[in-house]
Amino acid sequence: MAEFENNMDFTGKSKSTTIASSFFNRSITIHSSKSSPKEFVQSPSRFFNSFEPMKGKVQRLSNIFESSKSHKSILHGSQSQSLTLASKLKPVKSMGPEYNRYTFGFANSRIRLPGTSDRIVVYFTSLRGIRRTFEDCYAVRMIFRGFRMWIDERDISMDSAYKNELESVLGEGNVSLPQVFIRGKHVGGAEVIKQMYETGELADVLDGFPRRQPGFVCEACGDMRFVPCGNCSGSRKIFDEEEDVLKRCFICNENGLIRCPDCCS
Repeated sequence: MAEFENNMDFTGKSKSTTIASSFFNRSITIHSSKSSPKEFVQSPSRFFNSFEPMKGKVQRLSNIFESSKSHKSILHGSQSQSLTLASKLKPVKSMGPEYNRYTFGFANSRIRLPGTSDRIVVYFTSLRGIRRTFEDCYAVRMIFRGFRMWIDERDISMDSAYKNELESVLGEGNVSLPQVFIRGKHVGGAEVIKQMYETGELADVLDGFPRRQPGFVCEACGDMRFVPCGNCSGSRKIFDEEEDVLKRCFICNENGLIRCPDCCS
């Protein structure tokens, strides 16, 4: 009996050993059926080697982009040079044909203001409705006053007749301000006068005009160039005793003002 149990114990052990060995052998067989460890170690090299054509493509693409960037930089450089040249020429071009007409043939200007061959006439506005226009008008007036010139200043905001006069002379409506006439000839606007002042050309043109005393201010109008009408006292109406009715004053403008007789005569 004991021998049988020993045999049974031995047999069981042998069976379990056989099962375990077969199981491990099976696992080894499964691994061996796929690939060898050597091949598994070598597979990363093949994996990275598969990217070699892609590297070439990336290099070619990078070369293309670099060439395009260099081409763009060249174009950008040429454009910047053209823009630089354009910016240098912009002040002259922005002045339009008036500056060219003055520089190359001011004496042959066809736009004339009758009755002003002995003076400087500046059409401007004293209203601050449009800031840029007011600043241009103020700058031009200060330039001429810096030369102490006697100027015939015609403020269209104080008298609408000057606006109609300027439009009829220039032959167009909605004229930009200021506009300058020297010796009856049209010179141009603010940009032209500023350019002539900076280059010194304006001083040569103004040579020969009478000059005011330093610090001179008209006592009658305070350099406003207008005073209230003495006929209607600025009311724009007068009483007609013969007809016993009020009539419109025929001397003053729409604001009841007349030109200063002291500084604008």
